[in-house]
Amino acid sequence: MSEITIKTVAAQKDLLKFIKLPWKLYQDDPYWVPPLIMDRKKLLDKKHNPFFKHAEMELFLAYKNGELVGRIAGICNENHNNFHKDKMGFFGFYESINDKVVMQALFDKVISWLKDHDKNGMYGPMNPSTNDEIGLLIKGFDSPPYIMMCHNPPYYQNLFEEYGLKKAKDLYAWHIDAVKRDVPERMVRIAQQTAAKYNITLRNLNIKNLKSEVHLLREVFNDAWSNNWGFVPLTDEELEHAADELKQIADEEFLLIAEKNGKAVGFSITLPNINEILIKNRNGRLLPFGLVKLMLGLKKIRTMRLPLLGIIKEYQHIGLGALFYMETLNRAKKRGVTAGEMSWVLEDNVPMNKAIENLGAEIYKTYRIYELNF
Repeated sequence: MSEITIKTVAAQKDLLKFIKLPWKLYQDDPYWVPPLIMDRKKLLDKKHNPFFKHAEMELFLAYKNGELVGRIAGICNENHNNFHKDKMGFFGFYESINDKVVMQALFDKVISWLKDHDKNGMYGPMNPSTNDEIGLLIKGFDSPPYIMMCHNPPYYQNLFEEYGLKKAKDLYAWHIDAVKRDVPERMVRIAQQTAAKYNITLRNLNIKNLKSEVHLLREVFNDAWSNNWGFVPLTDEELEHAADELKQIADEEFLLIAEKNGKAVGFSITLPNINEILIKNRNGRLLPFGLVKLMLGLKKIRTMRLPLLGIIKEYQHIGLGALFYMETLNRAKKRGVTAGEMSWVLEDNVPMNKAIENLGAEIYKTYRIYELNF
């Protein structure tokens, strides 16, 4: 009979094992994109990542007969609990072999930890929050994920649901062919009318003046998304941290702010899909030559992802989204971009999904957030 042992990550050597387990599990998966080990270390670093100023996390490793076969994280996000007035915890960073006993041991451990922290349920996967990589891929396994999106084996869904996890929400990833698709005339008309009627102007975010710009984005973000499922307000420090990370690859031309009389009322962020490069970098390290390849490769990237498009509630009814979509697609075409992803979008966000569908995009991946009460 096999013996399952769960070990808490305490030392750096265990943290590296936690980070590198996917290399073992995905070695034969051509669609898996190896993360950069240095980025994973930063994400999990409780001193570096401002998320942990209001959150706790414990990492666990599963061993079967002495062999590392799984991992999971337990997460308590007090900003979530304060905003939603609940006692829900989270799990994240799940990986394991296709073994029901291993899965059960991992979930039993994380639930025990969450109960010890006065939680009465959990959502997941969150890696580690809704502002990071989230969700379990349940449809669309036949292509690599875009930047900051998840990928996992199909058998995870069966393991999760055998344990009793239930669907909380599905998230959609939309794909658009930037070569074949033009902005529909109706959308162009709406965008032009909206800009004229409400005196809306678009400008590029100024990366050199990042601190000031981040303050504007935070105000829009925390207003625009406040009614969305799972929303947690971002702190200034979290947004500055995210901006510092993304500015290394971001292009100002695809960082758009909508203003009315000088006041920011919306923004959209579109990023080059660096997974085009990372999927070829199988060891997850930049040094000694990977950084050069990454910087040179940025100019050759032909796909992009739009992860954020937000409009303050006062202007969500005027069709401002059409202006962002039109401008982004037109700029992408001029840049030689061939395809793009708009993700993730909640399944019940009808206005957003309808607008993206009208653009000619198609849902090609579905991710699921699970919940369990205890």
